[in-house]
Amino acid sequence: MRLSKGFVAVAAAAVTVLGLSACTDSAAPESSVDVEEVADFQDGTTMARLAEAGEITIGTKFDQPLFGLDDGSGTPQGFDAEIGKLVAAKLGIPASGITWVETVSANREPFIQNGDVDLVIATYTINDARKEVVSFAGPYYQAGQDLLVLEGNPDGIESVDDLAGKKVCTVSGSTSEANIAEYVSAPTDIIATDTYSNCLEPLRTGAVQAVTTDNVILAGLADQNEGEFEVVGAPFTEEPYGIGLALDDTDFRMFVNDTLQDAEDDGTWDELWEATAGKVLETPEPPAIDRY
Repeated sequence: MRLSKGFVAVAAAAVTVLGLSACTDSAAPESSVDVEEVADFQDGTTMARLAEAGEITIGTKFDQPLFGLDDGSGTPQGFDAEIGKLVAAKLGIPASGITWVETVSANREPFIQNGDVDLVIATYTINDARKEVVSFAGPYYQAGQDLLVLEGNPDGIESVDDLAGKKVCTVSGSTSEANIAEYVSAPTDIIATDTYSNCLEPLRTGAVQAVTTDNVILAGLADQNEGEFEVVGAPFTEEPYGIGLALDDTDFRMFVNDTLQDAEDDGTWDELWEATAGKVLETPEPPAIDRY
C-alpha cells in the first residue's frame, strides 16, 4: 500500500464523538457512479428482491473520517459509503434509496445474521472466524494495523515491541483488539470501547499511551485534528477489508464481487478513492478479489 507523506508525518487526531445511532435515507448525496437500468435478475435472488424494492440497507461506521463519517444528518461520507453507493447503483438503486445504519465493530455480524442490514461496509476485516457466520465479498482495500500516539511521541513508542507496561485503547470486538493482545504486558492494559473516537480522550489525558487500529482509520483521525497526535507508521498486520453479507448467499456475493472487479478494471475504484480517502492518502493498487 502506498501512503502519502502526510500519513506518516502528520499526527492523527480527534473527531467529535457522534451520538447518532439511527439511520436515514433522506437527502443522501448522489454518487458519481451512474445508476444502472434495473437488470433482469433471477427470481428469488437477493439482487431481484432489492432491485424490485428500489431500496437497500447498508451498515457502516459513522465516526471514521475518510471511510465513514456522519455528515450531521445521519448520512455517512467516505470511501466505504461510496462503495455502498456503487453496489446500490449496480442494482438500479440511487443513493436516495439507501438506508444507512450506524454499525460498530461489535454488532456487524449480528446485524447481518438478524437481517437488519443487507450489507456491511465498515472497515470490516475478512478473517476465517468471521467467515463461519457471515460471507464476504472483496477485499476492496488492504489496510494494516498501526499505533496512534501523542504528537512528539513522548513515550517513545516506535512499534508494537515498545508496548510492554503501557496501556492501549482499541474497540471491543475488533480484530485490532485481538491482534494487540500479544504485545501488551497484561489483558488489563487493553482499554476497549465502542468506537475509535472514544479512545482519543484517554490518549490526550494519559490514561492510555497509544490507540491501535488500521492505519487508514488513524490517518483519517489525524486529518481531523492536525498537531495533536501522530501515527507511528509501523504497521504490523494485513487487514483486507471486505463487504459482509448473509452466510451462504453465494449469488449475492458473486454479484458484489463482479461489481468490485468492474470498478477496479474501469477506473471507477480509483475515482471513488480519490474523491474521499485520496484527499489524504495516495491511491494504492486495489487488492485482488478472493472468490472463495
